[in-house]
Amino acid sequence: MKIIMGLGNPGKEYEQTRHNAGFALVDSVAKKFSLTLKFDKKFQAEYVKAEIIKNGVAEDICLIKAMTFMNKSGESLRAFLDYFFAEVVGEDESHHLIVAHDDLDIELGQFKLQKGKGPKVHNGLASIYQHLGHKNFWHLRLGVDSRNGDRNINPSNYVLMKMNGGEKETLEKAISEVTDSLFS
Repeated sequence: MKIIMGLGNPGKEYEQTRHNAGFALVDSVAKKFSLTLKFDKKFQAEYVKAEIIKNGVAEDICLIKAMTFMNKSGESLRAFLDYFFAEVVGEDESHHLIVAHDDLDIELGQFKLQKGKGPKVHNGLASIYQHLGHKNFWHLRLGVDSRNGDRNINPSNYVLMKMNGGEKETLEKAISEVTDSLFS
């Protein structure tokens, strides 16, 4: 079982922004397996539960995108897990959970999959830590920093800026590589 939550913000104004890298990852996985996410009010999230065939073997996956905005992602994830997978909420059982998110500590196009380790500051992760009560799950850290050392742009503003064509292409390539590695 893989439960993959992608962090981002709902709405047209946030599409193609760095902060929605997690949403882009979930969309990539959904596309790879021809899955359609649906909105459920009780979770304030779009999600899909499905069985996929990977190398001739069936595997259960769940994809989820909170529609609560980044700062309340933990509320949505907690409601979802409590409903479907109460056993995954505990720190010892969180090996099934992967949270995909943007990371300004990593250069655009790079990524890291680390258990219990995320960026120094991330409001979506802070919400998840609060609602799960721990950090001991897989963090899929998608690099979005393409400032080339220029730190004059406020980080909060930078992650909400739309990416240019080259940046989108670089992120899409990284997401494709991650998607393939998660399901190979």
